[in-house]
Amino acid sequence: MADIAAHVPAPPPKWVKKFARIGLIAKGVVYCLVGILAFMAAFELGGKSTQDAGKKGVFQFILQQPFGKVLLAIVALGLFCYCIWRLIEAIKDTERKGNDAKGIAVRLRYAFSGLVYGALAFYAAKLVLGSGSSGGGGGGSRETMARELLHQPFGQWLVGIVAVGTALAGLYQIYLGLSDKYKEKVQKSGLAHDKEAMMIRAGKIGYVARGIVWIVIGYLFLKAALQANANQAGGSDSAFQWLENSSYGSYILGAVALGLICYGIFMFMRAKYQAINGA
Repeated sequence: MADIAAHVPAPPPKWVKKFARIGLIAKGVVYCLVGILAFMAAFELGGKSTQDAGKKGVFQFILQQPFGKVLLAIVALGLFCYCIWRLIEAIKDTERKGNDAKGIAVRLRYAFSGLVYGALAFYAAKLVLGSGSSGGGGGGSRETMARELLHQPFGQWLVGIVAVGTALAGLYQIYLGLSDKYKEKVQKSGLAHDKEAMMIRAGKIGYVARGIVWIVIGYLFLKAALQANANQAGGSDSAFQWLENSSYGSYILGAVALGLICYGIFMFMRAKYQAINGA
């Protein structure tokens, strides 16, 4: 019996659960707002442009609302909680991914996700304190990264590696959606059939939309690598602009925007229903 008990996951500390759920809610808020602003930009509603629809543009949008600093501080705190939870998943292996090559790769993905959202939380906190950039777009940091890489030995190759890695991550997101691989966690939540079906549908659409954005970002980095021009690189706002400039661009961008709103809803449902493994 002792051997069996040793393999039973310990219940997670309450603070880990709270960090995870608060973080998922904050991520859902960001993605819903990204989707809403991108949809408005697609059909020229409310004077919004694709530059306003990047994650950092979303922070500027929140800041401009009544009690904007308070709201943005809450979002920043939530994203910080998400960062900590992801790092705990990576370091403590709470999802039991193991130490083989595949397990390490997944845990590194958790760590990378945590660091990305930690950087976003830091940026949002700087805006709250009045020391952040007043620019709305999210492409500046990507361009800066591309520029720094291009100044290194074999810089074009380094930017090309980032491009390929980003595009592969996007393809993996689409694979997650189309293969229904994420359904396992949803089905373990013991939801009623209608809620489970809604969560699976939101996740499917959301993962595909997110994957499309990442693939476009990868393509922009590839252009930056091939042309040795950091200005070609960009973040989600640049990806939205690229989609909008394509054939039937407004409709394509509008569809992707709705998909990102679905992804935000999927995050809300994960926050409410997903079981959080122990640390």
